[in-house]
Amino acid sequence: MALEDYNKKRNFKETSEPEGKAKSSGKKLKFVIQRHAASRLHYDFRLEMEGVLKSWAVPKGPSLNPADKRLAMMVEDHPYSYRTFEGSIPKGNYGAGEVEIWDEGTYEPIEKVEGKSDDLVMRSELHKQSLKFILHGKKLKGEFALVKIKNSKDENAWLLIKHKDKYAVDEDYDAEEHTLKTSKVTAYLEEKEGKKKMNRPKG
Repeated sequence: MALEDYNKKRNFKETSEPEGKAKSSGKKLKFVIQRHAASRLHYDFRLEMEGVLKSWAVPKGPSLNPADKRLAMMVEDHPYSYRTFEGSIPKGNYGAGEVEIWDEGTYEPIEKVEGKSDDLVMRSELHKQSLKFILHGKKLKGEFALVKIKNSKDENAWLLIKHKDKYAVDEDYDAEEHTLKTSKVTAYLEEKEGKKKMNRPKG
């Protein structure tokens, strides 16, 4: 899922999204979760690896409850600079809607390998289609796994799962409840819903 796919899908004369170029942070690996109101609301989970952001769309958003196995659909790589992107994607463009950062921070593999960088360890785990890592975010902390669903009809289907650790919770976890009241994405969704109600036929 190279950056070429990302660039092909976007018209950079119309969208303020960054053009696809590989670049790395150089120090600790970064992650970001972007809340994205497109045709449907979802959360984009992105892990820095190999100078790009490996990306998964998580329809229900991440959870801190290990009982939740969240579907995560792998999408095209995004450029490292997308990590800080927030704003509107104009109508008629791929992913049109509103994007905001829901959480961000650094991450590292759970199992370190002597003589190998964290990036190389994560790349190897990606190749094996089973990633185990520790998130150091503001909302998401502790151990997580991303595992490809075997024998799935969709080859891009993965599961995002929280490991049982001191950050795990037993109660229901809804990412929407951990969103700022001043959220532009929420305002966008409310406006969209308001327009729908206005256009509904009466009676």
